[in-house]
Amino acid sequence: MPAKNLRRIAAFSLLLAPLLNATAQTEVRTEQLRAELLAHAPEGVAAGKPLWLGLLLEHAPHWHTYWKNPGDSGLATRLQWSLPAGVDAGEIEWPVPQRLPVGPLVNYGYEGRVLLPVRVQVPAGFDSTSLSVQLQADWLACKEVCLPQTGRFTLQLPTRAATAAHGALFEEAQRRLPQALPGVAASARIDGFDLVLDVQGLPAPLQGQRLTFFPEQNGILDNAAPVQARWEGAAWRVSAPLSPEREATPARLDAVLADAQGGGVQIGFDVTGPWPAPGATPRRVPLESEAPAAAAPSSGTGSPAFGLALLLALGGGMLLNLMPCVFPVLSLKLLGFVAHHHRRERVAAALAYTAGVLLSFVALAALMLALRAGGQQLGWGFQLQSPAFVAALALLFTVIGLNLAGQFELRGVLPSSLAGLQLRHPLLDHGLTGVLAVVVASPCTAPFMGASLGAAATLPAAQALAVFAALGLGMALPYLGVAAWPGLARALPRPGPWMAQLRTLLAFPIFATVVWLLWVLGQQTGLDGAVALLGLLVALAFALWALASPAFARARRGARLGISALAVAVLALTLRWALPAWQEAPATAAGPVAAATGDWEAWSSERVSALQAQGRPVFVDFTAAWCVTCQINKRGTLADATLRADFELRGVALLRADWTRRDAAIGAELARLGRSGVPVYALYPPGGGAPRLLTELLSVSEVRAALAALPPKPDSATPGPAAAPAPTAARS
Repeated sequence: MPAKNLRRIAAFSLLLAPLLNATAQTEVRTEQLRAELLAHAPEGVAAGKPLWLGLLLEHAPHWHTYWKNPGDSGLATRLQWSLPAGVDAGEIEWPVPQRLPVGPLVNYGYEGRVLLPVRVQVPAGFDSTSLSVQLQADWLACKEVCLPQTGRFTLQLPTRAATAAHGALFEEAQRRLPQALPGVAASARIDGFDLVLDVQGLPAPLQGQRLTFFPEQNGILDNAAPVQARWEGAAWRVSAPLSPEREATPARLDAVLADAQGGGVQIGFDVTGPWPAPGATPRRVPLESEAPAAAAPSSGTGSPAFGLALLLALGGGMLLNLMPCVFPVLSLKLLGFVAHHHRRERVAAALAYTAGVLLSFVALAALMLALRAGGQQLGWGFQLQSPAFVAALALLFTVIGLNLAGQFELRGVLPSSLAGLQLRHPLLDHGLTGVLAVVVASPCTAPFMGASLGAAATLPAAQALAVFAALGLGMALPYLGVAAWPGLARALPRPGPWMAQLRTLLAFPIFATVVWLLWVLGQQTGLDGAVALLGLLVALAFALWALASPAFARARRGARLGISALAVAVLALTLRWALPAWQEAPATAAGPVAAATGDWEAWSSERVSALQAQGRPVFVDFTAAWCVTCQINKRGTLADATLRADFELRGVALLRADWTRRDAAIGAELARLGRSGVPVYALYPPGGGAPRLLTELLSVSEVRAALAALPPKPDSATPGPAAAPAPTAARS
């Protein structure tokens, strides 16, 4: 190409760059709120001096976002900054929140207009002409429904000019920040099932006023329970009930005392015990409308609850082999068992497979329990809520499918040392097949699994891991039986040429699994994420073709190194291009997270309570795009015309709780129902009360029987669609 053309292209690129940068924005608008990134630097951006950044949220009427402790539901707003090296952004300095009662719950957050300020420190050696600021903000906008939303902002601040256009907003935000006042002292103690807090030294203007108590740690206190507060001279005392779902017993707590004018006092205090046992609650007489509560599992390893959980897990693991999500791995195991015709080989292969299954179940359970202990609302199949994990799984299945189709052999791609390891230790293949089986089975919940996993979430860690080990043993038990029982083994077909054709045929369900994973990723990240995965699959296919071709095997050492480097470079560059597209996109009306399609309305616990209070029964579908059983039930039983007519005749409200992306509110509700994964189907009676849980493999007859057992419909209940479609979140 002539040098003149190269110069023209370079000049055109320089002209185009500002246009590309101009697409960055400082404002995001949705139907629920307006978000804007603001800066305040009256003296300009100067080396060694601080400045202020802030996210301004202007909510539509009756919509709100959440404080650092969101209360009974919701998620706090999160800010992720990208700043030049050395420039340090602090945490959000949270203004005093307000109480947001929603049905039987109480949340903490903001309505109207609020600015979330962040202090930024510029390093002493900073000498750039401008400060580039990039921010990704994630918030949950809620009314009757909650919509997760994301905004990406870019701001360019000059270093030699003051930035003070929004000074009044930052001054107002400073006035709304809780203050740590000298001379204020607080102490607390546990009295039965209450936290009793005494505060001394509050300033005279606050004494005698009505103060609101906001705990900063979530899950310790019962936010919706009434508190008893009173002044005893200059001292203020409050008695707040502990949360019945509390798991922690912290030695120190922090809180904000808010006055009627919107100001607040920041306090921290030590807590003296003894604390009641986690999960323990005061005895009370249940209401007639309430279903009897399930007994909490005993901590003893010999308790009936623990033994029942083990039996349910064993049975659920066996039935897991019949779930559609496990079929691709079943095909691989079929080839492995047919290939080993001698009993000793089959037993060794089955034991290796069982070891892989057990270790994977226990490792996955340990990770889930550790994350739950850290405050994450996670359940069975949580790893498929990560777009990157879904993409990695699609890549793995593509490799398996191409291998089964005969497009390449691992010995032609792996280094000779690894290929030799595979030949010398064939049991390693069976163990890895067990690992793969657990990865693929994790989106599914078989019958009996829901109850056993829900019980495991309430047991001590060692017993919970034993339940998961029983689940893995149940999944591997059929293969152990075939390997050990000669009668079953003789029923297997004898090895022969037909196995090559079967191997190629089994590649197609593997490729179908890749298509399903591609759809799941598209639901999580949008069209861009799905296209990025397709591009990466093409690059992977090219790399495998190049490294496994006969020409590569015959080429000289230098040529092989060059081809290998090219294949790795193509994969690496494509992966770098694809990764940004796998960030989760905010919910849209077309996506599963909105869940308001047709007669289905997006789930929220507040909406369930409101509909029950109206005298309507409520059917809730807890689902996820990565749950194959959920999709089969959705397109089969729940789409049945006669069942839909029954729903309409009885005035049943249809709600869908989509767990495709991580959602703490749905995770907490599943835990409350004693479940740890999807699918879960719950039928709530009109007027209030606990729901009836249906089986994971849903049938029309089961749902119709549950509907028939409902109380008669009041005359005031109006049949028809469940509700108007939920509002949608604009894509930012």
